[in-house]
Amino acid sequence: MTEHILIERKGAAQLIRLNRPEKKNAITRAMYAAMAEALRSGDADDTIRVHVFLGVPGAFSAGNDMQDFMAAASDGNMGPEILDFLAALSEAGKPIISGVDGLAIGIGTTIHLHCDLTFATSHALFRTPFVDLGLVPEAASSLLAPSLLGHQKAFALLALSHGFDAQAAQEAGLVYRIVESGELEAEVMKAADEIASKPPEAMRIARALMRMPAEPVAERIAREARHFGAQLASNEAREAIMNFFARKK
Repeated sequence: MTEHILIERKGAAQLIRLNRPEKKNAITRAMYAAMAEALRSGDADDTIRVHVFLGVPGAFSAGNDMQDFMAAASDGNMGPEILDFLAALSEAGKPIISGVDGLAIGIGTTIHLHCDLTFATSHALFRTPFVDLGLVPEAASSLLAPSLLGHQKAFALLALSHGFDAQAAQEAGLVYRIVESGELEAEVMKAADEIASKPPEAMRIARALMRMPAEPVAERIAREARHFGAQLASNEAREAIMNFFARKK
């Protein structure tokens, strides 16, 4: 486990908080492993009715910790911790809700495509710079985003790396409600309590009926991962990622 993922129990809700503020919640392999374990253990616990993802003020997540990610991806794949988390996220049997303040970059955006409700503050910024890094979409976002946002908005988000502020994200269907910064966690937990108060089996069935079948999602995650790995080994991606690190200095 890692101190950068805090797991709390609030009533019938399991709260998974990304807690690495000094790095804007950039996600490491250990963080992915901790989140995957939390999702699976929460799904197995009958007293937990809903999963909740939160970040810290100013950052849901800046995406992958690039140094940690490149170490994991040195053999030309995404890394087992990332793929295990994506599997746990896409296969979760209980509702997932999230709250976003500030940056939501890369996986910090695509995670919300798997959420049933996402709340955001006016400071939220959703952006997926995959192509800018010579890479491709992940987390089945190439399947889920066009279905949710429509092709053109999905293309702007995933291929052009255009940032969506909270208003644009709400209009596109990525965000359910925009709330005041100081009210984000309270509004998210209010929704979690409402979900938890419903008959659990009826909620499970209703959610499953509304969601895309698991098989196409799993297949798309695997297909994206193959392309992602191939791009990681390409000169195009190496140059783009080197430029990224150069800009960070």
